[in-house]
Amino acid sequence: MTDRTEFTAVEAELAGRGFTRMVFELDRIQSLLDLLGSPQRAYPSIHLTGTNGKTSTARMIDSLLRAFGLHTGRYTSPHLETVRERISLDGEPVSEERFTATYCEVEPLARLVDERSAEPLTYFDMTTALAFATFADAPVDVAVVEVGLGGAEDATNVIQAGVCVLTPIGLDHTEWLGDTIQDIALAKAGIIHSGATVIAAAQEEEAARPILERCAEVGATIAREGSEFGVLRRAVAVGGQVLSLQGLGGVYEEIFVPLHGAHQAQNAAVALAAVEAFLGAGAKRQLDVETVREGFATASSPGRLERVRSAPTILLDGAHNPQGMAATVTALQEEFAFSKLVAVLGVLADKDAASLLELLEPVVDQVVVTRNSSPRAMPAKDLAALAAEVFGPDRVEVAEEMPDAIEAAVALAEEDVPGELSGVGVLITGSVVTVADARRLLKR
Repeated sequence: MTDRTEFTAVEAELAGRGFTRMVFELDRIQSLLDLLGSPQRAYPSIHLTGTNGKTSTARMIDSLLRAFGLHTGRYTSPHLETVRERISLDGEPVSEERFTATYCEVEPLARLVDERSAEPLTYFDMTTALAFATFADAPVDVAVVEVGLGGAEDATNVIQAGVCVLTPIGLDHTEWLGDTIQDIALAKAGIIHSGATVIAAAQEEEAARPILERCAEVGATIAREGSEFGVLRRAVAVGGQVLSLQGLGGVYEEIFVPLHGAHQAQNAAVALAAVEAFLGAGAKRQLDVETVREGFATASSPGRLERVRSAPTILLDGAHNPQGMAATVTALQEEFAFSKLVAVLGVLADKDAASLLELLEPVVDQVVVTRNSSPRAMPAKDLAALAAEVFGPDRVEVAEEMPDAIEAAVALAEEDVPGELSGVGVLITGSVVTVADARRLLKR
């Protein structure tokens, strides 16, 4: 068998565990890691949770740590094109060969755990174990680990990290985490363990309380955006923004971040504070500003207002809940001067599609609704009915398949626009799956 064939077989075996099957229970992953010799104990970790901004913040933390000369492992989810993106070494997805080799070491032990358990290990349990084993084997100096869902009962919560990061918390995944922001914050605060340093983005009061209570309960130290660190100033720049950041150790001026929106500035402030905490900077010691600039300048976040085409401009954005969409819309208004903008929208059935449409309506001329490739996708006709209520039927088109949806959106964007197309754009959004589907077509 070729390596490619082996990797494809591994992907199929993983998928066979049920890509969206969720079982929140740490005993199985703990048993598997014990059999593997506890690879997650071989290096220190920075652990991230929150509702929005986790992946972008994790990528910035990774970029900063590498600028300071550290070997990094990064575990994020979901992936856009290949499962290998979930497990990065020094900023790059692991190779097919490495992924396959690690899987072949882990899989026989996973079968043992499955035989002893009422429920087999999930897809996410397996990728988590693969990440931790890969990082130990590399070896890395530090792992940057994003939770899959929630916190307390997430498979990643076996690491008991020294630095914990909480990005803004809002209502999402209510079927798993509870109906209130307080319940969700309580679940997410579960990643805070004894003696940890907690870096918390600005939170609604409902979310702040459970976080502070958890810190008091386990003896963790907290630094909060707005008091210990934050964004002092931001200015829109070509290809991103220039920031002045208050860090734990002092002020960092002239920081160029090649990502758009106030939300990415906030993510940058959180990332900087996390790296300062990890590297021991604080009241008496500031990190080297040039190295910080270098780290941020190389940061990227695919699928987050990512420009994949020009004339017309095509942007991909994975916003899938009201909080995320509000941030995207603000960034569009502040940083892009479109004379005409058409959205392609595909959402999952369990998401608040009506709110996403209401947020998009003031900034979008027309919307093309479609269905993404997820088995949990909302049917295009159902989404079209919601869109017609918000936009009016004349501003809504339906395309069942993504290639047709993109083609229709580009045609609408270019319609009645004489000559120069520089001011017209297409935004493809509503879900990470929607973005992944579009990216596969557009990045060819």
